[in-house]
Amino acid sequence: MGITASKKLGCAVKRNRAKRVITAAFRNLLPLFTQGYDFVFVARVKTTYVKSTVIFNSVKNGLMKDGVLKHNEEDTHKAD
Repeated sequence: MGITASKKLGCAVKRNRAKRVITAAFRNLLPLFTQGYDFVFVARVKTTYVKSTVIFNSVKNGLMKDGVLKHNEEDTHKAD
């Protein structure tokens, strides 16, 4: 998995927060992935303002549509 965040997001604090949010969402999805995929996530400006649960749901829905995630598992994300 790779994450990229350009300087358009803002200062280093905002870029690092965006990367942490994406990493947290990805970590919760790991048990659902099928083998053989590489991912590159591109942080957008909106990423710096949302929580990892929003990113989690967004990534999960997109990857389920594409058939990358297993469908027989329950939601592994635990609310804080």
